[in-house]
Amino acid sequence: MPLRVVIAEDEAIIRMDLRETLEEEGYEVVGETGRGDQAVELVRGLHPDLAILDIKMPGMDGLEAAGIINSEKLCGVLMLTAFSQREVVEQARDAGALAFLVKPFQRSDLVPAIEVAMGRFRELRSLTGEIDALGEQLETRKQIERAKGKLIDECSLSEAEAFQFIQRTAMSQRTRMRDVAELVLDGSLRPDTD
Repeated sequence: MPLRVVIAEDEAIIRMDLRETLEEEGYEVVGETGRGDQAVELVRGLHPDLAILDIKMPGMDGLEAAGIINSEKLCGVLMLTAFSQREVVEQARDAGALAFLVKPFQRSDLVPAIEVAMGRFRELRSLTGEIDALGEQLETRKQIERAKGKLIDECSLSEAEAFQFIQRTAMSQRTRMRDVAELVLDGSLRPDTD
C-alpha cells in the first residue's frame, strides 16, 4: 500500500507542486489544507502515515500542529520551512518533527526526508510498544506480589506456596496470573485450607 500523506502548506502553488511530486513518487495524498488547525483535524480524521507541515500557517502554526500530532502519536511529521536558522530547526525537533526540509527544496531531497521521517516514526512506535509492554509486565508483577502478600498474611502460606497457588489456579482456569491475583486481592478467591 502506498504511504498516505496529509499536506499542510499555506501557499497553494507549493501545495499543488508538492502533491504532484508526491503522487509521481507513488505516495497517496489523502488530504491537504493551508491551515495548521485544519491539518490537525485532517490527521485525526484521515489517519495518514505522514503529515508534511509548513511552519508558518494561519489558524495554528506548523510547530503547534506538529506538537499536537506528536503528543497524540497520530503519524510521522515532516516540517517544511523557508527558514533554516538553528533555532527554528530545534523548535521543529522539539515539536516532534522527525525530518526537516528547507524551501525551496529539490525533488531529490523530498523522498529521503520522507523515508527518514517514517523510519524514525516506526522506531518511536516500536519503542512505545515496548515501553507499554514493560509497564504492563511491571504492573502484573506488582499485582502478583500484593496477592502473594495477602495469601501469606491471611492464609499462613509460605511465599512459595502463595506463588504456586496463583500459578496453578491460573493454569487450571486458563487465565492470566494477574487475573487470579486480582481475585485474591478483592477477596473472591482463597485457597482451600482444609
